[in-house]
Amino acid sequence: MGIKQDMELKKRQKVVKKIKKVVIKIGTNVLTSPGHYLDTSLMEHLGQQICQLMDEGKKVVIVTSGAIGAGMQILGWKKRPKKMEKLQAAASVGQSRLMRFYERIFREEGYNVGQVLLTRDIFESKQRRKNALSTLETLLTHKIIPVINENDAVAFEEIRFGDNDILSAMVVELIDADALILLTDVDGLYDADPKNNGKVKLISEVTGISEKLLSIAKSGSPSRLGSGGMVSKLTAMKKVLSMGCVGFIANGRRPWVIRDIFSGKKIGTIFLPGEKL
Repeated sequence: MGIKQDMELKKRQKVVKKIKKVVIKIGTNVLTSPGHYLDTSLMEHLGQQICQLMDEGKKVVIVTSGAIGAGMQILGWKKRPKKMEKLQAAASVGQSRLMRFYERIFREEGYNVGQVLLTRDIFESKQRRKNALSTLETLLTHKIIPVINENDAVAFEEIRFGDNDILSAMVVELIDADALILLTDVDGLYDADPKNNGKVKLISEVTGISEKLLSIAKSGSPSRLGSGGMVSKLTAMKKVLSMGCVGFIANGRRPWVIRDIFSGKKIGTIFLPGEKL
């Protein structure tokens, strides 16, 4: 191992050692298979790793996508609908199925989960924000894992977050977390869109979000099932870094990805706030 790599690993190990409270966002393309079915075996694997963090005394909040995808499966829809009322119907049908899986997976590991559905207006009201924080803090105090999703079944355009990347960053701020992990279907941030360009290089460490990085992200496109792309992820990371927190973008389908991140291994892309570390 070269000196530069060794220094980077030591830096990662130092960073993750400080993380006591973390928000983990799990994307639609991580949770669902190509046929829109919930990948329960992968959910179980991620759940096992999250429970390991809980066993170590860390506080974990999950921001989950996948409700619309799960609803599409039940309703037999092959393509993500464009009409809001159909998206809301799919979310309504799929959310209950999604939570049933989370409840079973974590119960088998000895932990309970609590569902929390949010809309943007909650963050814009001092009292409702306070109520949401109180609920989340109570769940965490009792070692219950909050599972957060946008309340898609009732949200309309004016109160939507747009995607769960932005929601997860707002949750980091709300609960004063130390870190945000975005689990997606790519290995991290590349110097070009990996889906359109075969010759790409993974950027393992980023300090601050530059306009150059945003321009790279804008060359990509949102996923087929999810609503966000790399632009929304970098926007979320920019917010997290502004709070002095750290962030990670990594492939949620990689075996033991969460465990390896917290072992300080060179996994995905780590985002650092710079002078605050």
